[in-house]
Amino acid sequence: MDLGLSGKSVIVTGASRGIGLAVTRVFADEGASVVAVSKGGSAELKDLAGTPRVHAVTVDLTDPLGPPAVVEAALSAFGRLDVLVNNVGAVRPRVGGFTSVTDDDWEAIFQVNLFAAVRMTRAALPHLLETGAGSIVTVSSVNAVLPDPLVIDYSAAKAALSSFCKSLSKEVGPAGVRVNTVSPGPVATALWLGDGGVAATVARATGGDPAAIADRAAGDSVTGRFTRPEEVADVVAFLAGERAANITGADVTIDGGLISTL
Repeated sequence: MDLGLSGKSVIVTGASRGIGLAVTRVFADEGASVVAVSKGGSAELKDLAGTPRVHAVTVDLTDPLGPPAVVEAALSAFGRLDVLVNNVGAVRPRVGGFTSVTDDDWEAIFQVNLFAAVRMTRAALPHLLETGAGSIVTVSSVNAVLPDPLVIDYSAAKAALSSFCKSLSKEVGPAGVRVNTVSPGPVATALWLGDGGVAATVARATGGDPAAIADRAAGDSVTGRFTRPEEVADVVAFLAGERAANITGADVTIDGGLISTL
């Protein structure tokens, strides 16, 4: 299926690993030109950046000056901007409970999970409006509608992020810019399965086994497994492309049936 992404200019944030790296790959495979944004880069992103379609940019998106610099890099590299994928995010399990979460903790989580996307969108929007057919796809989380005390600040930030995107879709839809979100459940990335990920952090706090904790989390889904990054990336690419030309203000859940309500 041709998604209608060939020749498009795309920004993908949080592109060094996991979902963002998979999104960068699928856009490049579909013929788009991608500015792949990360804070520190990775060997995998470096390999992708060796191809003509991927331009890697190292920027801290919690710095208010970061998003405008990313947009300038995209315009300089490709001359236009058609798609923005807000993917950057982070989570830290609060194993000490709510009272252990400081003001600085709340600020840090909201900066990376909400304000980075707000600022990135603000910087990109004028150029997306110029195309008359721009697209913004933001990676939210099932925790936007499944609040979890283990990630109480992350859940709140993702709820705000999803609300922001829905509101924006109503404002800019008449001008031709579509705004959608994708909400994954647990994904097989370092955020969940890495040395500093959710499973390992909970295991250190409880004396448990990270693999067993990950297995229990996977077992909460009907499918009994984590989502693969490539599966999220395919949904993102579909929503960004011309096949989804009348989809806006939507949230697509990819959680293996974790959410059991309508």
